[in-house]
This record gives sequence, structure tokens and C-alpha cells, in this order.
Amino acid sequence: MKASKLFPLLTVVVLGAWSVNAAALFPVVVDGRWGFISKAGKLVTNPQFTHAEAFAEERAAVELNKRWGYVDDAGKIAVNPQFDKAGPFRSGLAAVQLGHIFGFVNADGKYVVNPQFDAAKDFAENRAAVKLNKEWGFIDKTGKIVINPQFGEAGDFSEGLAAVEVGKTYAYVDTDGKIVINPQFDEARAFSEGLAPVKQNKNWGFIDKTGKLVINPQFDEVGAFVKGLAPARMAKRWGYIDTTGHFAVNPQFDEAASFAEGLARVQLAKRWGYVDKTGVFSINPQFDEAMDFQHGLAQVRTGRMVGYVDTDGKYVWNLTK
Repeated sequence: MKASKLFPLLTVVVLGAWSVNAAALFPVVVDGRWGFISKAGKLVTNPQFTHAEAFAEERAAVELNKRWGYVDDAGKIAVNPQFDKAGPFRSGLAAVQLGHIFGFVNADGKYVVNPQFDAAKDFAENRAAVKLNKEWGFIDKTGKIVINPQFGEAGDFSEGLAAVEVGKTYAYVDTDGKIVINPQFDEARAFSEGLAPVKQNKNWGFIDKTGKLVINPQFDEVGAFVKGLAPARMAKRWGYIDTTGHFAVNPQFDEAASFAEGLARVQLAKRWGYVDKTGVFSINPQFDEAMDFQHGLAQVRTGRMVGYVDTDGKYVWNLTK
């Protein structure tokens, strides 16, 4: 199966995009086992899991004895480990894998949509992309197919539209499955702040929701807009562009991510740090890996060791492994 040009299939990744609520706990590793800490850095759930994911909608996926389940926001097991893979909760449901098929469970671990799909992605705007017989379509939260499987790829809905592969090019459909932006792009991604990254002739630009090119394809790679800025790469260097396509922060980084809570993670000389919207380092490059800030904390890694820093770069949880 070819790699997705939109979004990955359901995967379980500790370092990646994640969303928590204000009262959520944060996964940490101690002596090779995962537990959870509070935002203040206090250990709440003793390390006992093989892996642990970040919280989403008061549940966090955990692995124990090669099976995945969920803990609640008190750090206690809410859904016994029983799945081969378990995704984050979105709109009250989570995609899970059992054997070679996917379904969706509620917060109690009960199937709302029985396992039946070859692949599945998270819910977004009350739609989830699912794969049947090598083609992608969409279901609603009851499991009803609302857009028949017909696409080579399908991304999440955002701002009422989803990118889909039609033949060898990409288009955008509305929640009824109607094509509203015709197939014409080599690759396409989700909308953010009214703009979506699209690729034409090996370069990336941005369109608005009518399909009009607002920023002409000229970049080697781009990320999503957040509060008027998006990461963009020209040649081997990343900077940040505004909604006119001009660099607000000149290309100077080896890697760069979208802003989260006023800071963006960037890589320089093989080390990750965080910059503000002017491109000035708020936290100097020092980590091997770094996650976006969520509720004032960011997970960072050095070697096999994992810790958490606040927006001043101070460790709330010192590096452990």
C-alpha cells in the first residue's frame, strides 16, 4: 500500500500532535514503564504500562501486555487493554483495531461501530474516514456510511471540507460527499484558518475554500496556518510565512512546526527548541525531539529520556527513561 499523501492511518505514537483538557494528566516514563503526572509534575499513576499516549477527551490510550486500553483522567484503567491498537477519542469515539479490522468504541470501551473496516481515521466534524475494499469513504457517528468508499485517499474534515484523492489528483468534498473543489492537485491537506496547503508541479501553496490559489505554489514544504503564520521551507531552510505568502520569519531552521500556545518547535543544528512569533528563541535548541505545547507543557526527549518543560523552558518533569 502506498504511503498516504494526506494523513497517516491510525497509529500509536508518543511524540506527535495531541490534545488534552485542562485537568488531564501527562504520560511519563520511569525505568522503561509509563505512568502519568499532573501539570505540577506530581506522579499520579505509577509507571506500569509499556506505552502511554496523551489524554484526549478524558481518556488516554495505554499498552499493557501487547494490548491497548484506556485510562481515565484520574489515571485509572477505564477500558481494559484488549485492542491491537487504540486511537485518541474525538467527539466521544475512538478508532480501535482488533486483528486486521477497525471499529469505534465509546469512553466505556463499548463498540458503537463494530469492527468492519480495513482502516479508519479519527472523527472530525462528525465524520470519520474509513477504508473498505481498497477505497476510502466516510461514516457518521452511528457507523452509517454517508459518503461511499470511492477515493484513493481521504483526509479529515476541517472547516466543512475534506481532501480526497480522485484518480491521480486531489480534490475537496463537503460533508455530503459533493466535490466542491475539482481534482487538480498533486497533494492536498486540511484547511486551517480558511487556507489549505496544496501541491502543484512539485511546489506547495495555499488555496481558499473556493479553490482559488491565494498563495502561489513556490515552497518545497509547508505546514498549517495558526494565528496568521505557517511554517514554510525553501531549499533546505524553514521559516514562517504570513497569509500573503511573504516570510515574516526568514528561512533559517532545519525543521519547523506550526505554532501552539504562542510557541513553535524548530530544529537547528540537529537540536530542537522553541521560538516566538518573531522567530526569537524562547527556549534554546537542546532537545533531540520536541512536541507542541499543550496547556502550558511540552514533552521533550534527549536520547531515550523523556521530560516536560514549561513555556520558560524549565523542567516540570526531569528527563527519565
